[in-house]
Amino acid sequence: MATCPNCGQNIAWWNLKADCKNCGVSIPNHDWVNRLEEDNRKAEEQFLKFYKTMNRVKYSLWGTKLRIARLVLTFLPAIGFILPWADIKSSADSFQLTLLSFNHSKSAIDILLQLFSNMSVVTEGFKFEGFGGPVSYLVLGTGFYLLSAFFIVLAFLLNIIKCGKPKTKSTVTTDIISIIFSVIAVVFFSMSGGAGADVGAFSIGALNAIGVSGGISWGYFVALVLLLGAVGINVAVAIAPAKTDEELESERLAKVEAKEKKAKEDELKKERAREEAEKAAEEEQKRIVEEAKRKVAERKAKEEAKAKKK
Repeated sequence: MATCPNCGQNIAWWNLKADCKNCGVSIPNHDWVNRLEEDNRKAEEQFLKFYKTMNRVKYSLWGTKLRIARLVLTFLPAIGFILPWADIKSSADSFQLTLLSFNHSKSAIDILLQLFSNMSVVTEGFKFEGFGGPVSYLVLGTGFYLLSAFFIVLAFLLNIIKCGKPKTKSTVTTDIISIIFSVIAVVFFSMSGGAGADVGAFSIGALNAIGVSGGISWGYFVALVLLLGAVGINVAVAIAPAKTDEELESERLAKVEAKEKKAKEDELKKERAREEAEKAAEEEQKRIVEEAKRKVAERKAKEEAKAKKK
């Protein structure tokens, strides 16, 4: 149940009148000046919060040369995830620990699809080998590989999520977790190749490996360097000096002022150009009129001269 903002009288929910029946005040318009000022104050506070957040996001991503370098080095590890980290070769289906395979081997995505489409068959394979054979190692390696990719993406997102704390070490932590998971992934995938070589053949869903061999590949070392580079740049950013919210807002206001000043200068230039163009047009018009008058006078003088001769 609502109450009158002026006298406090209870107002029934079915009462749709704009005026209070007790004191007669217009409820929607009561104290509208103060309410308008309060709304403006709240709006200003919301704008300040918005500007503060945007200042922090921009500063976190590209506010300094070091942070621009971090932005680049945070994206570079993505290249490592399309390189082959480990290979399992066979005379039937071969496997690569990568998101995209360029030699017709089955990638991590293909293995993941087999888990979803043939879950019961894969589960039976786990049980058959006692959760310690090539299929188990292959799936574990793929799982930790995808977790490694997830945490390197999370490290980038934390640059935005944790923008209010410019010296946060959360990105360093997620980068290190990504590296740890990458090592575990390569170890398990390589163990799958060794275990597959011992048993001679294995199946994961509809995929079959026969005459198995393989191990760690060159791509992982490139990926590891890129991951370590991401860790290093995040450590450097975490220990580097950072600007305060007041400094960032002052810089934003200075840029806004400079932009407005330039806009005014451009407007003044356009106005001066317009005035000069109008003045030039007027002068040209005067010249044309004067020229016309001169020609008329010359023609009149010639006619008068001819008339005198006659």
